[in-house]
Parts: sequence; C-alpha cells; structure tokens
Amino acid sequence: MDADFFFPADDAHIAREKNKAKDLRRSQWWKRKRSSGRCHYCRDSFPAADLTMDHVVPLSRGGLTVKSNVVPCCKDCNSRKQSLLPIEWDDYLESLQRDTSA
Repeated sequence: MDADFFFPADDAHIAREKNKAKDLRRSQWWKRKRSSGRCHYCRDSFPAADLTMDHVVPLSRGGLTVKSNVVPCCKDCNSRKQSLLPIEWDDYLESLQRDTSA
C-alpha cells in the first residue's frame, strides 16, 4: 500500500476529531472496550486506566474518530506507532522481529 493513499489532514479536521475522541472516551462503549485490559497491538495486559485510545488510521492521515477506527493500546505501543498506517505498523513490527532473530 502506498503511504500517500490517505490524505494528510488539516488542523481543523484534527481538532474536530480530537473533540469527538474526548466525548467517546467518556462513553460506556469505550469504558467496556478498555476494560479488557489488553493492548490491541502487543496483546499484553494492563490496568484499564493505563490504556490509551489509538486511532488505527491516525487523525493526521485523515482518520476519523469512529468506533471502527479506535482501539485500546498501551502507552508504549501508542508512542511507537505514532502516525503509522496499519500496513506501515505491521512492516515496522516485522522489521523488529527480523532484527532480533538475526
């Protein structure tokens, strides 16, 4: 997948979607989603309060704050993923595995 597939978002889009994320974080749906205590990416367990909301398709890449685009993840994975698209994140993880097995 070409990294240019998703459009870069303007500041107004990002601000609008961040406001939606604040509202979604307060919802019962998000509290239930986070209550599993499991990071979507590394699958490790954490206290629910330590999980962050990650946009699978990042806001900066045109992603939206909708239930199908947010997942609970640990702070470490969220920091490492930054604005990567899912395919880019998968490639990053594969490169880490290659580096550790070499």
